[in-house]
Amino acid sequence: MLTVEEQTQAAPPAGTGAEKERAVQRMFSSIARYYDLNNSLLSLGLHHAWKHQAVSLLDPNDRIVLDVGAGTADLALLTAARLGEKVRIVAADLNRPMLAIGVEKVRKAARQQQIVCVQANAERLCVPDASFDAVTTGFCMRNVGDLTTALREILRALKPGGRLICLEFSRPVAGWLRGLYDWYSFTLLPWIGTKMSGDHTGVYEYLPASIRAFPDQEGLARVMRDVGFTRVEYRNLSGGIVAIHIAVK
Repeated sequence: MLTVEEQTQAAPPAGTGAEKERAVQRMFSSIARYYDLNNSLLSLGLHHAWKHQAVSLLDPNDRIVLDVGAGTADLALLTAARLGEKVRIVAADLNRPMLAIGVEKVRKAARQQQIVCVQANAERLCVPDASFDAVTTGFCMRNVGDLTTALREILRALKPGGRLICLEFSRPVAGWLRGLYDWYSFTLLPWIGTKMSGDHTGVYEYLPASIRAFPDQEGLARVMRDVGFTRVEYRNLSGGIVAIHIAVK
């Protein structure tokens, strides 16, 4: 049976990033068992299509893939299905309750020989330099304590020529859609999410606020270039509600 491999790490440094990390982990631990259901409900099922489009950008020859912020292992499982039996995937997430659900999903899919789930911090991945053909990440980067540090770690982990495929919420392109999306995000989403999960930690208020605070499409591309990625591009999905950034080491 696949187990979660817990890595020994130093306590996070004091400061805003560390405080954010602890708060985010508390919130996601509280909703872990409802996470997949609420993802489908709150995205109207669109998150499945978004994730499929992200993994479709992987190179068919990728053989060793790291999924950062793997959560309940959706992207890891889709990657295994797309790339076939030869691919090996490390699904890394800091949140143990979320990852434990991912472990069970991997077991049910009989993908234990391909996917190993590891508890790890995106800012301190504890993997060898230049060891992965590709890195995927889905809806994780806006939750890290320090975005630049996390992207530098991903860059370090990639082989030369390897690619980062980053799926993340972004900024709707059309003004009318931004208004509608803000109303949904700040009014309807917290109400539905709280009702469905019974959670009162504030996670469903945090989620839309984190999206608004995160860099938009061009802003995230600029951060990627600044840390050393090249050939950075992005594709808007659902009018820019979500974007996929592709960047090369």
